[in-house]
Amino acid sequence: MRPRPLVPSSRKKEDVTSRLSGLKDLSIDERRARVADAMGVRAGVFEALSPEHGLTLEQADHMVENVVGVLGLPVGIATNFVVNGREVLVPMATEEPSVVAAASNLARMTRDHGGFVASATAPLMQAQVQVLDVADPAGARVRLLSAAEELVALANEQDPALVRFGGGVRDIAVRLVPSSRQTYVVLHLVVDVRDAMGANAVNTMAEAIAPRVAEIARGRTLLRILTNKADLRLTRVAATFDAAMLGGPDVVENMVDAAELAVADPYRAATHNKGIMNGITAVVLATGNDTRAVEAGAHSHAVGPEGRYTSMSRFEKDTDGNLVGTLELPMPVGLVGGATKVHPVAQANVELLGVHTASELAQIIMAVGLAQNAAAVRALATEGIQRGHMSLHARNVAVTAGAVGAEVDAVVARMVEARSVRAETAEEVLAQLRGRS
Repeated sequence: MRPRPLVPSSRKKEDVTSRLSGLKDLSIDERRARVADAMGVRAGVFEALSPEHGLTLEQADHMVENVVGVLGLPVGIATNFVVNGREVLVPMATEEPSVVAAASNLARMTRDHGGFVASATAPLMQAQVQVLDVADPAGARVRLLSAAEELVALANEQDPALVRFGGGVRDIAVRLVPSSRQTYVVLHLVVDVRDAMGANAVNTMAEAIAPRVAEIARGRTLLRILTNKADLRLTRVAATFDAAMLGGPDVVENMVDAAELAVADPYRAATHNKGIMNGITAVVLATGNDTRAVEAGAHSHAVGPEGRYTSMSRFEKDTDGNLVGTLELPMPVGLVGGATKVHPVAQANVELLGVHTASELAQIIMAVGLAQNAAAVRALATEGIQRGHMSLHARNVAVTAGAVGAEVDAVVARMVEARSVRAETAEEVLAQLRGRS
């Protein structure tokens, strides 16, 4: 399938920039104004991101069962991203310190080399219809494939709007899956879901065709549901990270070796891939998409052809000595339906991103995942993960100890200098500060 490029923004390139140095030193109101000005979006886009104007209890009550409240998460802006030539500021919803700063920092190191280059295949999702008690599984497979035209037409009748917008069933496949109980006949509906995540569409189609599938296969159907192994809906991203900005040739070599351990060793791969998902999940969550579906598909994809769990990403050194990172994953995200169209914060974040298609959103998400991954590998290959992470975590410790205003930075500075980011240290430093005031 031919990759589809990220759709350019309607705003002029020279009018926007994601290179916002010093953003962390501004107040929240000042950050909002600067981000809005930099990206050419309306200042009011940030209203929904204030707790008093975000998701209401009434809205939440319509989203899930037994609602008693809502949970807030920090939404930070990742800067410095250029994706397929377009400047992008990326909202990330995460509670983990260092994630936003790390992704922004490594994105900065790609800018002189063109930023992130991404592409995506068509938005194909699959539903499975499981057939049991079939006397002749191989024969049933042939019968179902012979009836493909009929089954495709029946499935497409369930969602005429999707078909009208250019989507719908693209193919049918039938697999024979041996198990300890029997050989299951499993029919796959391959559906182009356009700008939706697609779960509801493919599930409805699978339910509708199940009786006819059972009749043709001469068995009974059981499961009729999508698979989150979305291996036909892939998004790819690559970037070149400047060797000098990373710290020089030795750092590049160490990063390649650190990343290669994740390729070879499943124990390292689990934590390495968690770093990738730190970036991906934060953007998926910020835009109201299904974090569990994305994570399930990503980790499933990390199991290679030989059946061993491995690294989702790859890092190499190019002929100029720079670090080249690549990442390919299923990315089943949408812009229509689900929380993306219900949650006011998700709507605001999508507007801030300036994306118009699900493919475009997926490519930005992948760029953030690769940047976050590179940041973690660099930290591990140089100073170790704790130094940068703990300096940011120190702010949480200081606030928990009771520091307010300017006290927070003072307590953080003392703890980092003493290399003791602990609650008792924060309380001791705070007492000293207040004793002198």
